[in-house]
Amino acid sequence: MNVFSISKTALMGLALILTMLAVFLYLIARTVLFLIEPYLWFEKIVAFCLLCAETFVLIHSLGYFLNVLNVILNTKPAKPVEVKPAVLRGYPPVAIVVASYKEPLEVVEDTITCFYNLTYPNKHLYFLDDTRYDTAWDTPEKMEAYKKDVEVLCQNIGVNLFRRRWHGAKAGMINDFLEFVEGNQREDFQFFPFEEKKRDEKEKYIIVFDADMNPFPDFVEPLVAMMERDSQLAFVQTPQYYSNFEFNRVARASGLQQAVFYEYICEGKSSQDAMFCCGTNVIFRTKALADVGGFDESSVTEDFATSLKFHTKAWKSAYLNKVCAFGMGPEDLGGYFRQQFRWALGTVGLFRTIAGVFIKNPFSLKPAKWWEYFLSGTHYFVGWVFLVMAYCPILYLFFKVPSYFSKPEIYIIFFLPYIILSLTMFFSTLHQRMYTFKDLVQGILLNAISFPVFMKASLLGILGVRGSFAITPKGQSRALPLSNIWPQLLTAVLSFAAVIVGINRLYYEREPAAAIIANSFWSFYHFIILTTVLYFNHPEEHE
Repeated sequence: MNVFSISKTALMGLALILTMLAVFLYLIARTVLFLIEPYLWFEKIVAFCLLCAETFVLIHSLGYFLNVLNVILNTKPAKPVEVKPAVLRGYPPVAIVVASYKEPLEVVEDTITCFYNLTYPNKHLYFLDDTRYDTAWDTPEKMEAYKKDVEVLCQNIGVNLFRRRWHGAKAGMINDFLEFVEGNQREDFQFFPFEEKKRDEKEKYIIVFDADMNPFPDFVEPLVAMMERDSQLAFVQTPQYYSNFEFNRVARASGLQQAVFYEYICEGKSSQDAMFCCGTNVIFRTKALADVGGFDESSVTEDFATSLKFHTKAWKSAYLNKVCAFGMGPEDLGGYFRQQFRWALGTVGLFRTIAGVFIKNPFSLKPAKWWEYFLSGTHYFVGWVFLVMAYCPILYLFFKVPSYFSKPEIYIIFFLPYIILSLTMFFSTLHQRMYTFKDLVQGILLNAISFPVFMKASLLGILGVRGSFAITPKGQSRALPLSNIWPQLLTAVLSFAAVIVGINRLYYEREPAAAIIANSFWSFYHFIILTTVLYFNHPEEHE
């Protein structure tokens, strides 16, 4: 590392520390101002909700910048170096599996063809067909035709086919498969050995893909090398990117939203041994899975739940930031909302478990890991945060609640450094990973207009509702009826009306000008964001 790169790293680290200091000081200033303001009791409730919403944003901002700082200050390169297959002394057996639930046959064919083309020599290929053949289809003939087509497809390509009686969704399917490869037989297990080579030994590792993922031919080798170097590694996660990124606005924004997570956040978590599994493009040690009792079947985000089981049993995890596979992202708002609802429901549901484990045994994980798990487990409360931050300016402009704006000059002194440094560091750090301002804004907007989905899912999750698994539709783009996006449209209309009221108040009342201008600005800001729901809801067809 040369002098220039060292100085650049030092400057970036210093800037991040100053940013986190600005975040912390703003949080203190907001709290003090809230405490000293002479609100009426109902105004105090509104102001307290706003303070809680801002505190949530500030804490998660700190979490993000801490992850970036961990990556930058790490003595190892920010992006893990690719491990060449030559370092492998041998090729331990690996099971390559995909669990599929009534996926389109063309999607299945692309995926298992990529399986077949993997260059790793000691691989065993399994297609886990978890389609429910005991439930009603359009017609029995369609059900039997699909079932037969899957068998013919697996036979033609040379991929083993496994079926069983449905339960536990994806987690249950993989657990049953692991039970099968261990030699346990059940009456409902069906196995079609279409692979040419014989299974002569048990698989040491299992690699899991979603049905729409297409791995690169060299996917397996670097992951096996990492697992072989450290016998305590339970799994290594790799990122997922969307192949329909370029020609579909929802898939593009969804992929860019995930890119924020798969860059610094995942690398930062990995540097603290706090990386959690994301359900696809991941390699597991079968011994570690057996040690924790397999995948957690109690959650629709079985990957996240199982990661907690690994870490509480002292297994380690890692992240390889290398694009190893491409999948298909949701292509319309309906598909995206369905995906986000499932993720939010499962993640917030697991937050209950995280809190319970922490209360019972706070020393089962290191503080850094608890910090990362609590950040991840609370992320989807962001829907409620957006609601509060959108409606507080509306309440003020329409009803003058709260009626008192304490020391605006002090507020601005602390707010401006916080917002300027935070936005600058967020966009500049991701710009170093080749993401443009326009790209990142698209992901932010799609996330913001999902606030009603996050609200519903987080409420059900905290109440303990498990929900059911549903696949994300592939190869379609349909507009939602306006009745399905009424919360976004209603909030947009009210925000715009609040701006008009604010302009009139500023003209006729004059005072308090600072409060009226600030709240009018935020109402207009939310109006612009929420109207993009119409942009994302426009159907797109690709050739």
